[in-house]
Amino acid sequence: MASNRAGGSKGNTTGKAGTKARSSAGKAGAKARSAKETKAPVQEARTGGDAVLERGDVFFFYRPNLDETSPGGILDVRRFHVVLRPEGGDVLRMITVGRKTLPETGGEGDGQNHWGFVDRVFRSPDDLREALSGATYETDTVGERELPPARPAGEGVYALVRHGRGTVLAYALELPEEPGEVQRAFHIEAEGRYVLSIKNPEVGSPSGIGLDGDRKVDFPEPLRERFGDRRWLPADPPEFLDHEGAEFVLIGGRVEADADLGIDLEPQPEDEKSAEVFKDLHLEKSERTIKPLFEGTWE
Repeated sequence: MASNRAGGSKGNTTGKAGTKARSSAGKAGAKARSAKETKAPVQEARTGGDAVLERGDVFFFYRPNLDETSPGGILDVRRFHVVLRPEGGDVLRMITVGRKTLPETGGEGDGQNHWGFVDRVFRSPDDLREALSGATYETDTVGERELPPARPAGEGVYALVRHGRGTVLAYALELPEEPGEVQRAFHIEAEGRYVLSIKNPEVGSPSGIGLDGDRKVDFPEPLRERFGDRRWLPADPPEFLDHEGAEFVLIGGRVEADADLGIDLEPQPEDEKSAEVFKDLHLEKSERTIKPLFEGTWE
């Protein structure tokens, strides 16, 4: 997966960090930037005024319901997560999407929006792996319950792009090669684009929607001041997403998301050896992880 492939223009497309880094000018094998290097400057996209704010690797995971060992559909799913790993850093953001699917991006789903929040922010893959693992615990009513480990539903590359007055999240899948029944259940397409807006934590939410008070984000002052009296802001800068409890909305089918962003997302072929969900995130290779990720099928 090429976290630095989500380039800023068609004339400058980079490859898989560390092993696949390359530019369209032909510099194959260029070294990827280390986590200790400074954050890459905002890159202007070819559609003057747009800019690539961030690029990196994206992973999709779903966790089955309690005691559900063989999920066969969305009704058997407890949580749906999107993990963003920005290029050139050591942050792993685990995002939870409230409706357990991505918004539909066309047809009847035109303009569909889904609420979500930054669930956890990790500094190491092992911490993420532990959060995605299963657990057993005792309850007063039904005794021992089993929380199944999360399963991968896809991996690819993404870019956050400033477009007009908004921010667009664009991604392209590398695995599976073709979306299957698992991906269709979560509306994970081969490529997707969504307007991404951050909620002002100081404003209220409708009843039954949003995080409880003790889970709400506490942005640092420089980010908090950007809201002023506005309820929503673009995810610009992307550091809004580095804070647990940050709430957002993903919007599909908007004109902004469908516009030409002036970027190239070039997904590369992957296999079990190169898949970063195993190689970098250290998830266990088993039938429950391989089938949905490579074949797009429920186990």
